Amino acid sequence: MAQSRFSKIDEYGFERPDDFDYQTYEIFMSQYLQILARRSKKWTTLMKSEQAFKKKRILKSYIRKGIPNEYRERVWMHVSGANEAKIKHGADLYKRMVASTHDTTLVEAIRIDLPRTFPENIFFNSSDEHQEMLFRVLIAYAHHNKKVGYCQGMNYIAGLILLVTKNEDSTFWLLKALVENILPDYYSPTMDGLLTDIDTVSELVRLRYPEVSKHVTELGLPWPVITTKWFVCIYCEVLPTETVLRIWDCLFNEGSKIVFRVALTIIGLNISEILSTTQFSEMNDCLKKIVKGPLTVHCHNFMQSIFKVPGKLTTKGINKIRETVSQKRKEKKD
Repeated sequence: MAQSRFSKIDEYGFERPDDFDYQTYEIFMSQYLQILARRSKKWTTLMKSEQAFKKKRILKSYIRKGIPNEYRERVWMHVSGANEAKIKHGADLYKRMVASTHDTTLVEAIRIDLPRTFPENIFFNSSDEHQEMLFRVLIAYAHHNKKVGYCQGMNYIAGLILLVTKNEDSTFWLLKALVENILPDYYSPTMDGLLTDIDTVSELVRLRYPEVSKHVTELGLPWPVITTKWFVCIYCEVLPTETVLRIWDCLFNEGSKIVFRVALTIIGLNISEILSTTQFSEMNDCLKKIVKGPLTVHCHNFMQSIFKVPGKLTTKGINKIRETVSQKRKEKKD
């Protein structure tokens, strides 16, 4: 077999697995590099404009087609509301939280998870530098938001933001935007927001893909088993890294409805594969395989699909389902 021109390490420092499909990736990148070059030119022109962030319709269209990595930090900070929060709470908040006295229980919980965070990433496994940067971000946020503190899953999110921004302060503010505004109550002690959204995606699948919903129920595979990691890690450690970042581009700008669009697209593009499974374990293996398959590797096509495959999906409609499933959960508790 011919040797691939791509390194075993990707552009974000992740080691490609031994079974990585270089042939499929070569085909994808031969097309995607041209797209990246075109988008980079357009973004460079846009970002030179003083009105760049005021042209909301153009900005939304550009973001959906992907933000070049060199502009991600700046765009994410603006569209997520992180810049506004930084002004409101004080630009020195992160430094103050790092310098504050730290709760030993939080320190221990975060320290335990540091070696588990991206062990296959050369930036995290070659020295202590990135782990210490991540520690400072997580401990600072835990003390800033004592209601949330620290929850597993936040280490992956903050870790990937850090790999993109290479800036602790920006990572802190972007983590705050995600945890408090975009995905509220995902990481609180009760995880009410997460549990509600898992039930919500289950209901959306029942409405959009009833045959899949029926099949999943018959095989006895609970939706939390399928979607908890998808949502807690916001597809990090689930989908290919470039695809995750393209999803986050839209998530920071358009909010939580994006996580539902992604989930419905993964299922909608793989209905025949899912329905062909006959056992609990077989379906679980099927889902693990499809999230790393060609359809998700081709991130540009996949991102176009998330705005087509699920059909109309509004925040208002999602919130209505959230209210219904949340009420049902309360009634079960009572």
